[in-house]
Amino acid sequence: MNSGSDALGSGIHPTTGGEGNRSGHSRSAEGDAVHVPVLLTEILEFFDPRPGQWIVDGTLGFGGHSERFLEAGAHVIGIDQDPEALRHASERLRRFERFHAIHGNASDMTALLQGAGKPWPEKLDAILFDLGTSSWQLDQAERGFSFQADGPLDMRMNSQAETTAADLVNHLEEKEIADLLWTYGEERASRAIARALCQRRRSQPFERTLDLAQTVAGCVRRSGKIHPATRTFQALRIAVNRELEVLPIMLNEAVHRLKPGGKLAVISFHSLEDRIVKRFLRQHSTPTVDDPTWPEPRPNPHYHFTLPRKLVPPSTEESSRNPRARSAKLRFAVRR
Repeated sequence: MNSGSDALGSGIHPTTGGEGNRSGHSRSAEGDAVHVPVLLTEILEFFDPRPGQWIVDGTLGFGGHSERFLEAGAHVIGIDQDPEALRHASERLRRFERFHAIHGNASDMTALLQGAGKPWPEKLDAILFDLGTSSWQLDQAERGFSFQADGPLDMRMNSQAETTAADLVNHLEEKEIADLLWTYGEERASRAIARALCQRRRSQPFERTLDLAQTVAGCVRRSGKIHPATRTFQALRIAVNRELEVLPIMLNEAVHRLKPGGKLAVISFHSLEDRIVKRFLRQHSTPTVDDPTWPEPRPNPHYHFTLPRKLVPPSTEESSRNPRARSAKLRFAVRR
């Protein structure tokens, strides 16, 4: 998420569901919408999935990417912390005996794979992380992600998690709210919003999404098409689900789980995520490290990846066909 128009992406990307076809289009599990896996062609070209390979889709969603890996003959282990998304994906992909679903967060990948008690290989051929929130999740008012539909102020990807967005808004100190909005939402009016929220909650706690959105809009003026509550809702969603906190852990899991020559692909949808991925891959793809106090550079103990390409944006055609893919950024790495 950038501070400019790119913030419209807000980590939101199209979901995948239903039965796919060779064009990459697929219907949702409800059969009433079309969803497109982002950067599907580029992922398939890089992974080159084949029979006998083992791939972890660490953010399964509705399984749009995984469906194509399975059609190519690969084994796929799909991980997702959203029980409802996992249920839809499992239903969609049940025709593949080579598909295995696990409920959890990919930051716990090693424990999840070992805890499954299956004869799966210790090292993997490829890992995909497709970050962000899906339009399907946002469309469900009861999940509390949307500032345009009234619902409980929840925002949990995993319904078993303890902290909701209402907990943060109603119980954090004013400075803590301001810091959260600035750090995770890059919201320039973070102090004014935090002040307004704390004043209002003294008389009535926040429980509904539209109530919060209207309160934010009442103290923030913004021109253009971006809703005044966009960055506030993004910041709360990221904080509730610890998205930036667990991302480096997920990437470290990939280091340990990929075999030599194994491939990592990460799709991010805003600058906060991409900055973490970029920094991590740079640190782990540099042969040597240097310090002004050293007589000469030293071998980098974290030299684990080579980078075939630094950044892969969506094609002009995909961006035109699917506006929500415009903010997507894809980074590749190959395990040494």
